[in-house]
Amino acid sequence: MKKVLFIIASLAFASLPTLAQQVEYSVSGTYAKDGSVIYLNDQLTEKSIDSTLVANGKFSFTGKADKDALMAIYVKDIRWETPFFNDGTPVMFNANDSTLKGSPLNERLTMYQLENEELNRAMRAKISKLTREEMLAQADELMEEINQKNDRDIAVANRVFKEERNSLIPVAFAHLYFFDNGVDTYDQLVSEQVPFANHPYLKKAKDDIANALQPKDSPKAAFVGQQYTDFEMADPDGKMHKISELVGEGKWVLVDFWASWCGPCRAEMPNVLEAYNTYHAKGFEVVGISFDNNKNAWLKAVEQLKMPWLQLSDLKGGEGEAATIYKVDAIPDNILIDPQGKITDRGLRGKPLHKRLLEIFGE
Repeated sequence: MKKVLFIIASLAFASLPTLAQQVEYSVSGTYAKDGSVIYLNDQLTEKSIDSTLVANGKFSFTGKADKDALMAIYVKDIRWETPFFNDGTPVMFNANDSTLKGSPLNERLTMYQLENEELNRAMRAKISKLTREEMLAQADELMEEINQKNDRDIAVANRVFKEERNSLIPVAFAHLYFFDNGVDTYDQLVSEQVPFANHPYLKKAKDDIANALQPKDSPKAAFVGQQYTDFEMADPDGKMHKISELVGEGKWVLVDFWASWCGPCRAEMPNVLEAYNTYHAKGFEVVGISFDNNKNAWLKAVEQLKMPWLQLSDLKGGEGEAATIYKVDAIPDNILIDPQGKITDRGLRGKPLHKRLLEIFGE
């Protein structure tokens, strides 16, 4: 009887949630601007744990938090955040140059963070000084610089996931990694039991990106699995076309919602072009649906981005027919239609687009 009671008690205890181990943190820092506000943030909850003012060039934080929690020091006036893991080793932070001393883990994390810091800060400083009119006048130049910055950030994230596979550091770059490689790579990391697979921030990053690309409760999600709804629009020459002209006969059609003024759309276009060039001969079609209001801007972008596929627009911006039918409230966006006219995917971008097409068409 005692043995039975012991087993029952053991099972009951095992069913209780495991409390995370608490570890003391000690953060000390220096900054040249007295009176500046410094925050200590919890990256998982996205809340500030504590804040303080710089006095005599110094600031500090002490307390307890979950072991290996991803935390960050945020300097308000320069809008720069430096993450670190709460591994029990004191952190010494120099806010003047964003350098950090601490455990080898956190020092390596800071090294990766600093790779593009100078360029990122220069970009933010440049944009902050421009008027709206100046930004519009320099739109193409600024977008090119922003795209290059984003490419560098993503390259660092992908390298971290390769070089630091046996540490926690990839967790801090998970948003960029999932954005570029797709949220389904989360399941792969978990199945491979990488050391950081169970970190709660990894799942948060996956959920954040999945929700940003296509929220589960969004009306957009309802279209996947349904038959497409046809519509008709004019091409650049004014000739009317329907989506149904492309659907069927073994073809897969990507209906790509974009606009000339949309920076992320323009940044994604080389990726769509690569996919088109790779799979067009096998039956992959693309039709661009522009959310422009200005025909000249639309045609100029088509020429600049060298898009060889059919382009359509009713020049009604976000109030056009396509936006209404498919509830497009943000671009870039797209739907993938199979040869039977069923919408199989939505919001395919970056590497996930290529992965999906590889599944369909093979090598």
